[in-house]
Amino acid sequence: MAEDILEATSSNWDSEVIKVKGLVMIDFWAAWCGPCRMISSTVEELAKEYTGKIKVMKLNTDENSEIATRYKIMGIPTVMFFKDGTKLDQIVGVVPKQQLKAKIESFLNT
Repeated sequence: MAEDILEATSSNWDSEVIKVKGLVMIDFWAAWCGPCRMISSTVEELAKEYTGKIKVMKLNTDENSEIATRYKIMGIPTVMFFKDGTKLDQIVGVVPKQQLKAKIESFLNT
């Protein structure tokens, strides 16, 4: 995992996502998921570009199924956005970097 990306788990979810002030982007993925590998480099690039502005995390759905179930993750990759502990939106599937970037910018400006 890239140095700008933290690992989200069931045990750190509340402290690293829910209780955080600011914007958090979480990539829900699994090791066997081909599309997840495709979007991974985009997530890493965004983590570098937005260092200090947003928190970027990855959550392995196989290892943390209770979180995936809680947020009704039906397909991966799913990129979910939280701000000040509140879920704002999610994007399912592989999307262009510009689409994720536009979403980040819109949330940073609200």
